[in-house]
Amino acid sequence: QVQLVESGGGLVQTGGSLRLSCVASGSIFSLNAMGWFRQAPGKQRDLVASITRGGGIDYADSVKGRFIISRDDAKNTLYLQMNSLKPEDTAVYYCAAYPLSLGVWGQGTQVTVSS
Repeated sequence: QVQLVESGGGLVQTGGSLRLSCVASGSIFSLNAMGWFRQAPGKQRDLVASITRGGGIDYADSVKGRFIISRDDAKNTLYLQMNSLKPEDTAVYYCAAYPLSLGVWGQGTQVTVSS
């Protein structure tokens, strides 16, 4: 029953923007912090941004000033607005529910930024 489904990935040029969405089951989304992670080929999966139920936000240093995480609890949706995209942002982006030990992850959405 618990599912996270990402969408919004695609191919953009350097400097472009994308908005990722993650639709979650209500029981998880309404009670838990959520996060965006990304994984490039051959690299570890790293935290991009997280947001608590109360709206507290953390960003990886690499995306500060460029990405914005937000959540709409009424719609059970998590967002990641990505601006000023760089080739190094190319990765599969995943949303996840905290605590991560729950193992609740989306299927991932590919973001490719051309140089």
